[in-house]
Parts: sequence; C-alpha cells; structure tokens
Amino acid sequence: MRFCTYILIFLCCTFNCVAQQDSKISLTFLQAIDIARRQSPDVLVARHSFRSSYWNYCYFKANYLPSLTFNSTPNFNHSINVITLPDGTSQFIQQNQLITDGSLSLSQNIAITGGTLSLRSSIQRIDLFGDNDTYSYRTNPVIIAYEQSIFGYNKLKWDRRIEPLRYETAKKEYVETLELVSVRTITRFFNLAKAQTNLDIARTNYANADTLYAFAKGRYDIGTITENEMLQLEVNRLNEESNMMNAQIEVDDYMQELRSYLGIKDASIIEVVVEENIPDLVISQDQALGLAISNSPDITSMQRRKQESESAVAYAKGNTGLKADIFAQFGLTQTGDKVRSAYKDPLNQQYAEVGIRLPILDWGRGRGQVRVAKSNRDMVYAQVEQDRNNFELNVIKIVKQFNLQASKVNVAAKTDYTANRRNEVARKLYLLGRSTILDLNTAISEKDAARRNYINALYTYWSLYHTLQSLTLYNFEKDTPLTEDYELLLK
Repeated sequence: MRFCTYILIFLCCTFNCVAQQDSKISLTFLQAIDIARRQSPDVLVARHSFRSSYWNYCYFKANYLPSLTFNSTPNFNHSINVITLPDGTSQFIQQNQLITDGSLSLSQNIAITGGTLSLRSSIQRIDLFGDNDTYSYRTNPVIIAYEQSIFGYNKLKWDRRIEPLRYETAKKEYVETLELVSVRTITRFFNLAKAQTNLDIARTNYANADTLYAFAKGRYDIGTITENEMLQLEVNRLNEESNMMNAQIEVDDYMQELRSYLGIKDASIIEVVVEENIPDLVISQDQALGLAISNSPDITSMQRRKQESESAVAYAKGNTGLKADIFAQFGLTQTGDKVRSAYKDPLNQQYAEVGIRLPILDWGRGRGQVRVAKSNRDMVYAQVEQDRNNFELNVIKIVKQFNLQASKVNVAAKTDYTANRRNEVARKLYLLGRSTILDLNTAISEKDAARRNYINALYTYWSLYHTLQSLTLYNFEKDTPLTEDYELLLK
C-alpha cells in the first residue's frame, strides 16, 4: 500500500514538473515578431482593412466592364379609371388588364467621355380580360442607346486616376503595418527584457547585500567596522529586497502586455532572450531615400491627395455654367397579336433628346465654388510639398541615427563588461577591508546602469532598423524589397 502511495506521489510530481515546463516560453525578439505578424490584433485589423480596400477596387474596375441586366415589371390592373377618348372627352371606364414584359440590356460605360452605350431587346404583352379575352404583343428586337453629359463632371475619368492609387496605397500600408507591428513588438519585448534585467539585478544585488551584511555582522562583533557601516549594509540589503519585489511586479505587468499583444491567450510565463549580436550594416542615405520615395505608402497617398484636389476642381467646374445632356436611341419595333407577327417586318424607331441648363443669375455662387475648390487644391499641393519635405528629412534623420547606433551598442557592451569587472574587484576589495562601503555602492550603481544602458542600446538599434524598413519597405539585411502574397490574404 505504501509502495503504491509513493508511486502516485512520484507520478503527480512528474506531471507537475512537466506542466510547469510546458507553461514557460523562451522567446527571442525575432520569434516574438514572427508570432505578432501572424496573430497580433494590429495585423488582424490590417488584414480586414486590406480586404475591404481590395473589394472596393474590384467594384471600381467593374464600372468599366460590360454589364448584362434583365428587367421585368409585370402589373395587373382591375379598376375604374379616367380614360381620354379620341374626341377629347374623358370618361370613367373599367379596366381589367395584365401587362407583362421583359427586357435584356447590355451596357458599357465609356471612360473617355463619361457616357453610357447600351444595347437592349424587349418584348411586352397586354392581356385584356372581359367577355372576349384578347391579347397583343409589342417587341423591340434591337435598340441602341447612348447618353452623355456635356461640359459636366466625368467621374469615370477621375476614378481611373484616383482608385488605382488608393489600392496601391492599401497594399503598401499592409506591408508597412507589418513592420510597424515589428516595432511595437520590439518595444514590448524590450520592456519585458528591461524588467527581467532589473529583476536579475535586484536578485543578484540582494544576494550580495545579504552576504555582505552577514559578513559585516561578524566584523562588527570583533570591532573591525563601525556600527554606522554595518547599518548602511543592512539598509542596502533591505533596499535590494524592496527592489526585487518591485521588479517582480514590473515583470508581471510587461509580461502580460507582451502576451496580450502576441495573441497568447493562456497564462504562459514568457522568458525573453536578448540576442546581443547585431548585423554589420551601414545604410546609404541616398539609397534609403530613393527606396522610401518609390515604396512608401505616404508618397502614394500624397499623389492621391493631389489627384483628389484636381477632381474637386473639375467637379466644381462641371456644376457651373452651361450644362447639356444628350440622349439618342435607335432601334426597331413592331406589334402583333402573336409573338411571330410582332417580330415580322419591324419598323424603324428613333428618339433623341437634348437637355440644356444655363444659369442666368446665381449671384456668383458657381464662380465662388470653383474658386473655393482651386484654393483647396493649392492648399493641398502646399501641404503635400511640406509633408514630402518632412518625410524625406525624417528618413535621413533615422538613417543617421541607425548608422551611429551600432557604435553605441558596441560602446555600451564594453561599458557593461568593464562595469561588471569593476564591481567584482570592488566587492573583493571590500571583503579584504581595502575599500569603503561608498566605493562598493558606487561600483554596484555603475554596474546596474551599464547593464540597463546596454539593453536600451539594443532596443534603440532594432527599433530604428524596423522603423527604417517600414519607411522604405525594404529588407536591408537580405537586400530584397518587402512584399506579401496579397492573394493569400483574401482567402
């Protein structure tokens, strides 16, 4: 019985150990970025936004393709209505009739002119109910029609200039979002790395402070150090204990933030692994600026804004002054008491209509609308020019900062190593009684600051790198442009 109990306890302990191991995740920042680019909330939102832009673009392209439409509006009328007789008089007459019809229409928008060309075929039947039921047909075998607005706003022409830019911007913005997600992931990753570094520092300092305090108590008992020095070591130990508890709270907070952003739903313990190697990379300002101008969605968006301002001017002009609309229709028609006779020897049918609108007195309203549109256009051009200058200056600034950051990382790494060595020496000297507590505290502070500065330098390096990639949509390590499988995003 006791043997079985031992076995059960052993299995339970083994299960708990495995469960604890499974609940821990070790992540490098590249692994964290890979997870975030697949399932972070920002990526999911960007994916749906791109799909919406894609279907809007498909809707735009469909306006330039032929459309085939079937129409039918059957109606039944059994009522007493006022009917005008051939002699000009009117009389109440009971009507009992059914009208059925059907038409098939093929239409095509003409982008150059903004008009619509259509080809239609239709048939209509009238059934008269009464003592002697009768019916008849009217057919239009072929009707060709064209409608066009003259001097008006051609939406088809301007959409053809604007919508491709809008869709191109959406594609570039999705790739840009992935790089911005990398930047946000790096921020959260290094926030946790800093917190875990602080916790490691606090634990190490507490262990050292506890050891020094125990050693100092022995020295105090034999009278080799003063009470003030022993109390200072006790204060150091208590401070490090408090720092350790505060660091643990900070680790828990930043771990939850990173876990939430990565879309990890369980309560896994994340241990970040900071890789200290950085690529030997120097980026040319001219190359980065050229790539940013060619690839950035901001530049494409600026071009779209300029086209939209020109479109607004054209719209204002189209609604001002002389406007004319023409409609012309040519075709064949025939009637008969049977379907076959309704298609026999069809007659010609022509119809044309011209509508003209010329404002005589509008108190300058139309001219004012045009001037407002032109003023807005000039303002957009000025804003775009300023935005482009700021964009180019920002790219140059980030390139300069990035190229200097590698040196800063190397300096911070050397400082971290040297500060650690100095701390070890200062601690040994204090234990030998050849150094003061002030020298020891200074060495500990410099060691901690050097480690934190090194982590900050790595964070700044990778944040600048992915920010630069988001501006240029270019992978400088692999020397390849950044792109995505857009067809895969639509599945």
